[in-house]
Amino acid sequence: MAKNKILVVEDERLVAKDIADTIKNIGYNVTATVNRGDKAIEEIEQNRPDLVIMDVKLKGKMTGIDTAKEIKERFNIPVIFLSAYSDRETLSKAKLAEPYGYLLKPFKEKELLTNIETAIYKAEKDHELMKEKELYSSLVQNKNGDTQDSIFVRADYRLNKINFKDILYVEALKDYVVITTTDNSYTTHTTMKEMVRILPKKNFVRIHRSFIVNISKIYSIKYPDLVIEDQMKVLPIGGLYRKELYSTLNMI
Repeated sequence: MAKNKILVVEDERLVAKDIADTIKNIGYNVTATVNRGDKAIEEIEQNRPDLVIMDVKLKGKMTGIDTAKEIKERFNIPVIFLSAYSDRETLSKAKLAEPYGYLLKPFKEKELLTNIETAIYKAEKDHELMKEKELYSSLVQNKNGDTQDSIFVRADYRLNKINFKDILYVEALKDYVVITTTDNSYTTHTTMKEMVRILPKKNFVRIHRSFIVNISKIYSIKYPDLVIEDQMKVLPIGGLYRKELYSTLNMI
């Protein structure tokens, strides 16, 4: 397994060498040591590291915080800050760059190792989550205007394919929704507004601020309640949604 590559950005030469030596001693590769923010950007462009360890206060036009912000925006590479300062002002400014760690000088080898391992692990998980979100977004959006008969829902740490015809109802649950099917239920982080957009209007109707139902799964209606077949689940009908519900039904 290849060792992770780390870039050291430190304007004190002896300190930079000491940090680089420590990083090598604990089993990582050092791509380079540079002393300015602009040089750090150039190094990242040429030899993408997995992690950047950088002093908060660098000499030159770009501070460590300025550099970290650009690194995040352009390369999305995790940064661990080094600093001899722990005052509130410095910490407040540093937080804006969203670092993956903050080490106060002088630090021990074990502290450096812990920060490095934590930052790399968190960055990998963040990257995986971002890929899943992008995949989820591309799957649930009908980009080409084609008719879809299913959606992919991220739940239980995986993407689950759900056919529209199998959905009984959708229920709002704070920042999540629960999609109940004929044989399962899936809790996913989205909104009712997004579900209304995704679900085909010819098959689904919102009956309450907290419920969307599959029209074909309605067993009976006696306002202010509605019964879903299979489970014989009783759901409330909101006054604001009553007219919309009735307009979708074939009634005689």
